[in-house]
Amino acid sequence: MGVLALGIGLLVALVPAAMADDIAESKGFRKAVTTAGIREHQAAFQAHADANGGNRVAGSAGYEASANYVVGRMTTAGYNVSSNYFTFVFNADSTPPVLQRVTAPAKTYVDSVDFASMTFSPNGDHTASVTAVDLVLPVGPANSSTSGCQTADFAGFPAGSIALIQRGTCTFGAKAQNAAAAGAVAVIIFNEGQAGRTAIINGTLGGPVAHTAPVVGTTFAVGDELRNGVLNGPTGITARVRVDRVNETRTTRNIIAETPGGDPDRVVVAGAHLDSVTRGPGINDNGSGSAALLEIAEVYAAQGRVPRNKIRFMWFGAEEFGLLGSRAYVAGLSPDELARIELMLNFDMIGSPNYVRFVYDGDGSATSPAGPPGSAFVEDVFIDYFNSQNLASEPTQFSGRSDYGPFIAAGIPAGGLFTGAEGAKTAAQAAIYGGLAGVQYDPCYHLACDTFAGTGDGPGATAPGLALKALDEMSDATAHAVLFFSRTKVDVAQTAASAATRSANAARAEVDFPDHDAARVGE
Repeated sequence: MGVLALGIGLLVALVPAAMADDIAESKGFRKAVTTAGIREHQAAFQAHADANGGNRVAGSAGYEASANYVVGRMTTAGYNVSSNYFTFVFNADSTPPVLQRVTAPAKTYVDSVDFASMTFSPNGDHTASVTAVDLVLPVGPANSSTSGCQTADFAGFPAGSIALIQRGTCTFGAKAQNAAAAGAVAVIIFNEGQAGRTAIINGTLGGPVAHTAPVVGTTFAVGDELRNGVLNGPTGITARVRVDRVNETRTTRNIIAETPGGDPDRVVVAGAHLDSVTRGPGINDNGSGSAALLEIAEVYAAQGRVPRNKIRFMWFGAEEFGLLGSRAYVAGLSPDELARIELMLNFDMIGSPNYVRFVYDGDGSATSPAGPPGSAFVEDVFIDYFNSQNLASEPTQFSGRSDYGPFIAAGIPAGGLFTGAEGAKTAAQAAIYGGLAGVQYDPCYHLACDTFAGTGDGPGATAPGLALKALDEMSDATAHAVLFFSRTKVDVAQTAASAATRSANAARAEVDFPDHDAARVGE
């Protein structure tokens, strides 16, 4: 279904009716894609983690078990399956990190609850006085703090002390580098303090670093306690920071499953990352997107569908280390191979227990920046679908911080869905979608409690237990989009932004909603 791109004006005028036809025609496909089928795959992912140290991190036996599972299921379904191997720097805790307040009253903070070591943090064990660096309290709007972003912030910093820095504006890597250059022996970066920016920081320095100062991220409450009422300068507190991480080169892979049929010069990539973080099995992040794609691909094959455009289902590795799988894949494509990709659809993550129906803001009309030409059209496919079902949706920033990032950097149109991570649900969102205002969209984001039970609605479910409702609604939208783009004749990259065609009941608040991995790198 669809229309030929005979002219931009004509195309924009005709697309809404074509989309409406395709929504009706995808009903049978959507009905066959079941939550039970998706949960079958999520249960398998949980079993892979349980048998391999509690996680499915890239480069581990748990990840390989999940990769083999995907390969087996897709091969049985009749897809052309291959593995795209790449090497990467594996960096994870070898032994649990330590953060202690030594000054009375002494206190030992809890790993993965109060604090966490940052990915690519140097190793070390230091007990020293704590010095606050240009803190801003009370906090204002998001990104109001520039703590540690300028070398001038460290004027008079006492070398040999521990730098206490607030999240905001620049990356964690930049803050840590500036602190180390000023003579800090260790760095504590605490969350900024606004709604949605109070929880533990599970961050990354973005890659291997040259300095030797170990770095941990903490909750706002821990930082507020350690600052001892001080905004800049010595706090009168002595603390201990210990980090012991393994840092080595490992090999992992992306899994690719292509339809045997379909135009090889018009490829639709539908992707999700398969790996978890080291702290847990990752059943929502991103077992939800990975399992939904498996179910959709199996139903597509079982119904004997033959695509007009070739579908390339992809399960990416090492996303949690900085989109390494998608980066390696895109970097390995020739210009001709890149030109054959019509668009990329990304699903990471779609089953958050306190969810919102976020759609990537391809035209940048609500959050900025816009994606490559054609991304607005992809956004509209999702919005029109939700409107047809009388379901509200909201834009989320098209920032490139999930596996679509390398594709849009290469100029490929993209889009997708997201149900929220560490950001806090607003009262207005709770009124629309249900759930709990002031609580994270996924209270178990990047934690050990991101489990099969936690993403259900029975005993052990993560409050408020809406993950299965999210999974049901978002997987239907995913299935519709995959079917639509497998059939359309539209040259997606040549479409104009068509915000004016959206139905009036789409919720498009002018808000910069936090992206999935924003908290991992900083800002």
